[in-house]
Amino acid sequence: MALKSTLFKANLDLAGMGSPSWFMGRNLHRCIRFLLMHVLLCVAGATLAADGPRCARPMTLALHDHGLLYSSSTGEGIDKDFADELIKRSGCRINVTVMSRARIWQLIESGALDFSLSGISNEAREKFAAFAWYFSNKYYLLARKDADVRQLADFENNPRLQLGAIRGFRYSKNANRLVDKLNAERRISYASGLEPLYEVLLMNRIQGMIIEPFDYPQVTGSSIRDLTIILDTHDDSVRHGLIMSRKSIEPGEQEKWRKLVDEMRADGTTLRIFEKYFKPDLARAMANF
Repeated sequence: MALKSTLFKANLDLAGMGSPSWFMGRNLHRCIRFLLMHVLLCVAGATLAADGPRCARPMTLALHDHGLLYSSSTGEGIDKDFADELIKRSGCRINVTVMSRARIWQLIESGALDFSLSGISNEAREKFAAFAWYFSNKYYLLARKDADVRQLADFENNPRLQLGAIRGFRYSKNANRLVDKLNAERRISYASGLEPLYEVLLMNRIQGMIIEPFDYPQVTGSSIRDLTIILDTHDDSVRHGLIMSRKSIEPGEQEKWRKLVDEMRADGTTLRIFEKYFKPDLARAMANF
């Protein structure tokens, strides 16, 4: 038995398997491989984190109740879908609320609100807001048929006609010019949203209002349709985008959010959201500008 035990031990030693140093070396190699994999995963994670927005604090985003963009009564809309996807991709905690458009611009300027959606730019807004564009659309004049209006100039030149507008809204070039001129002549009735304007339009207290494609279902699916016509403003489409407060979001972070928005357009996510609410041709025209 002693001879067999000696021979067995000798065979193990010859194979390098009976030595304690073999077991230590093997375990050491395993540890090194594990540590290397862990380091590589950490580096990859840090790289992804560096590329994405910094989520050091809870952030804020406000929607506004406006046709197909967002409906408070259903809790659904294009901007709601867009916000959900943006939050998912960023990994940030973002508190979403609903408020008037005028209030949104005030809070964006002060830095008390980080984001909103479907905003358009102008010289004044560029001073306090940055944008990441995700769609484009045209504006139109919705006018009562009995106002005898066939173009913007007809409305502008008839002092008896009143235009309805939403506080805090800007439009396309010709539409803005009309609104500004009528405002100077005290011929504008302002409201916080679409519904109050539709009501006073039906009562003939205003004879027109500026609309966009998000408003079509309410116009074409109600009694407003029989009373009104839709007139072209002869303006180009206007880009709309994610609104970012310059006061609360630094330039480097703005670029990261802009990259997320661009990726949503590039991979077709934005188009698919618009196709939920519009016919394919119109959805493509708006999302692929």
